[in-house]
Amino acid sequence: MNKLFGYILSVIHYIYFFLVLIVFQPIQWLSLKLGGYAAHKKSVDILNLFLISTYYVLGCRVTFKNDENLPTDKPIIFMANHQSMYDIPPLIWHLRKYHAKFISKIELTKGIPSISFNLKHGGGANIDRKDTKQSIVEIAKLGSRMKANNWGAVIFPEGTRSKNGKMKAFQVGGVATLYKKAPNALIVPVAIQNSWKMNKYGQFPLSPFHQLKFTVLPVIDPEGRNIEEVVLEAENVIKNVVEK
Repeated sequence: MNKLFGYILSVIHYIYFFLVLIVFQPIQWLSLKLGGYAAHKKSVDILNLFLISTYYVLGCRVTFKNDENLPTDKPIIFMANHQSMYDIPPLIWHLRKYHAKFISKIELTKGIPSISFNLKHGGGANIDRKDTKQSIVEIAKLGSRMKANNWGAVIFPEGTRSKNGKMKAFQVGGVATLYKKAPNALIVPVAIQNSWKMNKYGQFPLSPFHQLKFTVLPVIDPEGRNIEEVVLEAENVIKNVVEK
């Protein structure tokens, strides 16, 4: 029965999802041209609020818990587990006051309305996974922008999505590169639950009626510590929430 509803609701969801992307493409362009970074960022924030609303078409709900009093006057590296593409809009919307940027595959910078435009002009890092040197350079540039602007960045240290909710080991490289360029950054773990369930049948049909949960966990101050130990601590505290 769940899968049957999935077929029906997925069609409506995808129509609505892509309509939102098409509508916000010119809005982003105008915002950037007329208002610069601030206006463009606001348009992207609102875009992602609308994208979250497409989840509700599927009968899915989003709970985002952030009880941490995080500063906005210093960089923050948000480390999260990764379960699906549906992780991203809630993170952008709910972490908007921290200017959270993403590390994305360079392939996504072409051909996708709104999303490709934002990846090109939003200030994140677009990496070629086949070119290690280019990837390191781009992540380092993002780290420098974080330090200069007190931006946040969201990084998925697993490196790929989990298809069953089970976490993979966190990789240190990207976090270490960001922290090297923004050594005053805080590390903030974020636990994501249940978004993988939306894709348990694949891209079509999507699986409806799930509660997606996002939990911002206590700050880890990496000052004076080995970055490998910090990444492992973040992995463990997230795992305690995700796999409990």
